Amino acid sequence: MKAVAVFPGKHEVRVIDHPEPKIETPTQAKMRMLEVGVCGTDREIISFEYGTPPAGYDYLILGHESLAEVVETGSQVTKVKPGDLVVMTVRRPCPHPDCLACRAGRQDFCFTGDFTERGIKQQHGYMTEFVIEDEPYLAPVPRELRDVGVLVEPLTIAEKSLEQLWHIQQRLPWACPVEPGQPRAACHRAVVLGAGPVGLLGAMALRIAGFHVTVYSLSPTHQQDNPIVSAIGARYVAAETHSVDDLAQIAGPIDVVYEAVGASKVAFDVIQRLGPNGVFIFTGVPGRKGTMEVDTDYIMQDVVLKNQVILGSVNSPPHCFEAAIRDLGAFEKQWPNVVRSLITARYPIEQALQPLSNHAGGIKNVVQVAS
Repeated sequence: MKAVAVFPGKHEVRVIDHPEPKIETPTQAKMRMLEVGVCGTDREIISFEYGTPPAGYDYLILGHESLAEVVETGSQVTKVKPGDLVVMTVRRPCPHPDCLACRAGRQDFCFTGDFTERGIKQQHGYMTEFVIEDEPYLAPVPRELRDVGVLVEPLTIAEKSLEQLWHIQQRLPWACPVEPGQPRAACHRAVVLGAGPVGLLGAMALRIAGFHVTVYSLSPTHQQDNPIVSAIGARYVAAETHSVDDLAQIAGPIDVVYEAVGASKVAFDVIQRLGPNGVFIFTGVPGRKGTMEVDTDYIMQDVVLKNQVILGSVNSPPHCFEAAIRDLGAFEKQWPNVVRSLITARYPIEQALQPLSNHAGGIKNVVQVAS
């Protein structure tokens, strides 16, 4: 079967012929891959910054943003049946008995670092025609989300971040007041850094959760507004023409920053505008671009005197995939055409190197493996 693979030792990326997998245990299911989203992680892997093939292979099949259709199930599988749509989680637990997180099914908090990840670290990914997966790592997707289901995995980044945010803010009185008989009013302000797919999906999740949202981003075409941001009832601030001080004035007191751009300079500038009791959430991983000056005294002073929290979040557990599927359905009901507009283009697997290019452009490009 066709697969898109990276050969780290040879510094090559190409479409290959890979053996079609078979079900080997009663808890496994076989999926026909429909679509695989392309993200910055994939581009970094094909730039040979990281990415580790499974044992016994000199190549790694790419892809961790999945949408698939079940074609066969093992005798003990009860969660899905042939014909169901599913997305698959990414990280698999480490083997160490003393890793409490992995033994509890929270490999996103693995203590040892010996986890594996589909399409990233020591496990083949989803950019191929058929995949075998164990039942616990499958999340059923309603058929009505067929056109946008490939966005589930990037949305899980926001879902886990919001889950952690709510846990953290239980440390203080933070709930918005509710008038009897009235809908919940928004009282918290969030800033999203970046208007890529992770940033825009995060902005949607924050809006659904009841935040006033401001998105701060550069644009390849130097836009002064963003139709997607406007359509979801958020505010767009163009970084080309507005400083971080401008952003702080426009957004008002900032309760939450959701960083989704991987640019450390702007992130540390914005940290200094975080409000009292605020939470700054890092989700981006910047490349090493040399040193920069940061006013660490100012940041440390604010973190202490304003009771602030700086949080890093990576990967997501199965229940965050379920939350993402639920919220993606809510997005579709509230902003149907907007959600679909996040997907810029679909490419057949034979042309997968085009969306993997740094010059592909758009918001979210997708490799269409089957229709």
